[in-house]
Amino acid sequence: MNEQREAGGRAWQMVKAGSMDRLLKVETTIAEPDDSSVLVAVKAIGLNFADIFAMLGIYSATPKGTFVPGLEFSGEILRVGKNVTKFKAGDRVMGVTRFGAYTTHIVQSPDYLSPIPKAWSFEEGAAYLVQALTAYYSLFSLGDIQKGYKILIHSAAGGVGILANRIAKKMDAYTVGTIGLPGKKDLLISEGYDEVLVRDESFETKLEATAKERPFNMVLECIGGKVLDMSYNAMAAQGRMIIYGSAHFAETGSKLNPIKLALKFLRRPKIDPLKLISDNKSVMGFNLIWLYEKKEILQYSLGELEKLEIGPPMVGHTFGFDEMKEAIALFKVEKQQARW
Repeated sequence: MNEQREAGGRAWQMVKAGSMDRLLKVETTIAEPDDSSVLVAVKAIGLNFADIFAMLGIYSATPKGTFVPGLEFSGEILRVGKNVTKFKAGDRVMGVTRFGAYTTHIVQSPDYLSPIPKAWSFEEGAAYLVQALTAYYSLFSLGDIQKGYKILIHSAAGGVGILANRIAKKMDAYTVGTIGLPGKKDLLISEGYDEVLVRDESFETKLEATAKERPFNMVLECIGGKVLDMSYNAMAAQGRMIIYGSAHFAETGSKLNPIKLALKFLRRPKIDPLKLISDNKSVMGFNLIWLYEKKEILQYSLGELEKLEIGPPMVGHTFGFDEMKEAIALFKVEKQQARW
């Protein structure tokens, strides 16, 4: 990146991770792209659970010191470096970044950008890549999905859950989605889920019943706690559990409660390697930041996703850039209500 800059940008910046109160809106200068990068005027930003965990300082990839949160965005290319041939000024793009998306302008490598389909809005573009890549990589690269698999998908009404079901249906999978709030059941039925389970007091009984008919070949797990244990027990031999999050550790407050967090950590499920052998089951973890560092895998996954034609993501709520804190507050509350 060269040193040319101009005034006029804005960003939401964390002075230091640990408290949401440290998220501040700041004026920024707009950097010029280098020969191999592009400058994007950001039109929409996607919110993710990883953003919250990073701001609270409980995400392993959280930057040290001051940083701008955000993993995905969409916008319009303003300027391109002289070596860039994939895009031109005026193109609508969606992109991923290793933090830095909570801003009005971002310089990014074309390797992390994709064209927004013509019929999609900027909001849909900003809500797609992180969720779709998580769903695809979990199902195919880690889960090795096969035709007719029975798959348990937690937080099924969330961004990953909706897209994971659409992808799984391309493989004629039988999908069972779980939700924390019964009001989301109709949505999942309309999306083609074969069964919907509400994570209420009778959840374990309902899960055991459907697993008794036919155990699960795969579980997409993002809840943690006792839900993880129940899901493991519901898997068939040779079943694979893909863990890509842990909503169990989420809090609605603006600051961490260290004692409460420590108790959850101590009580977290513990997988015995010997039990994995005797049960013939697998448990795998997935961190999207790792995929960001593997450009060849990222590009391959994006290409395969395009072939699947799973359609645009669902956009729940939209807020203005200056309403970032209100958007995050609502996001946290909804996730907290739905997690168990």
